[in-house]
Amino acid sequence: MINVTVIAVGRLKENYLREGCGEYIKRLGAYAKVSVIEINEERCSDNPSTGEIQSVIKKEGERIIKKIPKGAVVIPLCIEGAEYDSRDFSAVIEKISLNCSHICFVIGGSYGLDDGVKSLGKIKLSFGKMTLPHQLARMVLLEQIYRAFSISNNSKYHK
Repeated sequence: MINVTVIAVGRLKENYLREGCGEYIKRLGAYAKVSVIEINEERCSDNPSTGEIQSVIKKEGERIIKKIPKGAVVIPLCIEGAEYDSRDFSAVIEKISLNCSHICFVIGGSYGLDDGVKSLGKIKLSFGKMTLPHQLARMVLLEQIYRAFSISNNSKYHK
């Protein structure tokens, strides 16, 4: 069984997001061993300078890198990543799982991901040019991972 780790900056604050993520993690249990690692958000001022934002991104990135499982294929979520439809995303995951037993998705904080984290990605993933709150992006990602496994396993979930 493949291992899927999601490393995400920040904690889920809203009940509906916790419940939604929990539901997809439960469903994914049929296909993969799933774990979510939450990294504390770095605090900054209400009106941060560019330097302060870069410092936040760097500190969060250092914490993320320490949590990436050894040997995992890293897939960071970032605006410059590739966009896939659900079937193509399923094919990407299926191809990775042929050669590796662990996939690690990374979701940055509200200011994005450090370039050092992005550089670890064999593939970079984007949900498009629209900005999503990083907590909502986590639920969307978990749903799409579930959908990808459902497609690979010929489930009726994806129509």
